[in-house]
Amino acid sequence: MTRVLVADDQFLIRAGLVGLLRAAPGIEVVGEAGDGAEAVALAAETLPEVILMDIRMPGVNGIEATERILAQAADPPPRVLVLTTFDLDEYVYGALRAGASGFLLKDSGPERLLAAVAAVGGGDALFAPSVTLRLVEAYARQGTGEHPTELAALTSREVEVLKLIARGLSNLDIADRLYISEATVKTHLNRTMTKLDLDSRTQAVVVAYESGLVVPGG
Repeated sequence: MTRVLVADDQFLIRAGLVGLLRAAPGIEVVGEAGDGAEAVALAAETLPEVILMDIRMPGVNGIEATERILAQAADPPPRVLVLTTFDLDEYVYGALRAGASGFLLKDSGPERLLAAVAAVGGGDALFAPSVTLRLVEAYARQGTGEHPTELAALTSREVEVLKLIARGLSNLDIADRLYISEATVKTHLNRTMTKLDLDSRTQAVVVAYESGLVVPGG
């Protein structure tokens, strides 16, 4: 069972999400939060594996709540799937910088939402298709075009894996592309995250684009 916490300040939306999740096989809803502060407290209390996090909430917003939750979480930390009605660069950027594992628009539909919970719960990063182009463009504008010195610590294979992760490939896709096992891909990714002091797969994507290691169309 995948343990899920739902955080959204709009009661009807939150109730709808909870009802959808409870009706799905393999999912246990362990809590509901009406704002970011409550989400932080419930995450520590209930230890969810996946958190559906609204961005715009009164008081502590979803980005700040994500930062706090991941900062205090034990290993392994929960995967945060950010939900929003706003398709804006600043929210994509802020959520992923905070360590969120995915970003999904609220109008994506129930099947897409359940697939997203399964994806981030399994360790993959996930972005709404309509957001991906904006995401890449935002990183490209902010990238320096020069690889930071931290990337010098990576092996050539770790750099290859990082590039493919930033392109949105799953671990299985990367394994097929590089003719290595999926377990080896995970090993390279874990070593990369340790060397770069990263907490999530999506933060690795951030580094790849901001550093200029990966550029749109490259």
